Amino acid sequence: MTDYIPLIVVAFAASLALTPLTRQIARRFGVVDTPSSRKVHQTPIPLMGGLAIYGAFIIALVLFRGWPKYVAELTGILISTTWLAFIGLLDYRMDLRPWVKFPAQALAAIIVIAIGISVDLPIPPFFNWLITFVWIVGIINAINFLDNMDGLAAGLSAICALFMLILAVLNGQYFVAPLAAALCGSAVGFLIYNFNPATTFMGDMGSMVLGFILAVLGIKLSFPHETLAGTWYIPIIVMGLPVFDTTLVVFTRLHEGRSPLVGGRDHTSHRLVSMGLSHRLAVITLYGVCILLGLASIAASEAPVSLSNLIAVVIAALGLGLFAIMEVTRYRYQRKVSRIQETATVVPTPTPQETVTEVPMSPQDKETVDQVEKVH
Repeated sequence: MTDYIPLIVVAFAASLALTPLTRQIARRFGVVDTPSSRKVHQTPIPLMGGLAIYGAFIIALVLFRGWPKYVAELTGILISTTWLAFIGLLDYRMDLRPWVKFPAQALAAIIVIAIGISVDLPIPPFFNWLITFVWIVGIINAINFLDNMDGLAAGLSAICALFMLILAVLNGQYFVAPLAAALCGSAVGFLIYNFNPATTFMGDMGSMVLGFILAVLGIKLSFPHETLAGTWYIPIIVMGLPVFDTTLVVFTRLHEGRSPLVGGRDHTSHRLVSMGLSHRLAVITLYGVCILLGLASIAASEAPVSLSNLIAVVIAALGLGLFAIMEVTRYRYQRKVSRIQETATVVPTPTPQETVTEVPMSPQDKETVDQVEKVH
């Protein structure tokens, strides 16, 4: 593990140094996230933080000298990463639509599959390629979905990368470990400026780069001394929170007849805020959940197959239970807001012959309505 600390430090220092620079570039060229009714921040926030994450990641890998045996795979990964970074850079200026970004993500996944990186389940190769494709594109968009509160996507990506690093070291995965170390350091360096209150945002460039590398790490991570039956789900446990949040959001939006690609205040983080947590506390709570999942993944990787499977089943059951609680809470919260809005008296314009007495909302009801009208 100590062999990779310098790599984390280099990536962290590079990201820490590059982020203020990208922030100034964003201001210079007007690449900012402007306030709107859908957002919480009240002043324009510079974008292009993703460029700092990408740059720091590349710098750290270039300085690492342990790549001779993995040149082909590393080249393919870096080509795909650079391609996604380029698309993200275009998005800063052109605000690309999802139907443009999805083919770009698909191409990155296809490049990775073409160089031989894919899941290796005991099924026909085509289905392994299909699962790989869905995993990569899915995780890219899962991290993008998580970029809805200050520090959330960067912090969770750093935690996931850290546990990928630990698992890689424990299992002698010397290709996965440096990638995870570089990604972890890059994300943490950016997080210094992105944690609430954020002074810069990563944009899709950052979320796509983070999501893509995490997806590849999950595919490449293997456990030579354990059976596949007891380890195939370990990367999913590590990435459990992004997977949970994406599933929750997509289900909710489809259930309500909305497009999954249209933003809304229905993410796990938003629901925690609606329950009374502050934005910062909601993010920290999700950090804690991600750490617990990472610890569970380590326990599962070191346990006998029967116990490892039990851990996976318990986590899946807890996830389903939390999913149900989130949906019930959302339904009750919307009902409460609807009742408040229906019972609040609308004050007509008074005439000289009449006076109107307004029935005010209670402070608690007003706060509830204000919260539901905010969309981060």
